[in-house]
Amino acid sequence: MAQYIFYALSIVTILSALYVVFAKSPMYSVIAMIVCFFSIAGHYVLLNAQFLAIVHVIVYAGAIMVLFLFVVMLLNLNQEPDKSHGKLLRVAAAISGGMLFLVLLLSLNTSETGTFILPEKSDIGLVEHVGKKLFNEYVLPFEISSVLLLSAIIGSVVLAKKES
Repeated sequence: MAQYIFYALSIVTILSALYVVFAKSPMYSVIAMIVCFFSIAGHYVLLNAQFLAIVHVIVYAGAIMVLFLFVVMLLNLNQEPDKSHGKLLRVAAAISGGMLFLVLLLSLNTSETGTFILPEKSDIGLVEHVGKKLFNEYVLPFEISSVLLLSAIIGSVVLAKKES
């Protein structure tokens, strides 16, 4: 059953990633990327890494994609693009895409193939295990990073404040 879910998530991931590249509208491209991120989070859940799946959804699908969506909306991309560099840009894109395809083929040629095996049930990727590790063994670096983030927030507020 897990293999069928894996294959379904893989198909959704590949199709949405292709739609991101080939979509005419940047808005649809951003929405397809959000779908791609959710399907990748489904892969993390299949690998028993729930914490990584949650962080992936919150950070990428939540924060970064909302920023992309606002940027696309604010840029007003409905204008006609400049076609002066069209032919040279297409040749450069074809050459770089062909080189990427060649690298992928060579890497697949040298890699070992096998069957998809789910990891054994363990608590390594669970939120409870990550929390225990974070707050027991790594509490000092965690607190130092929180103080650094707090000072960065205060600094950005001070810099953004208008002179009165």
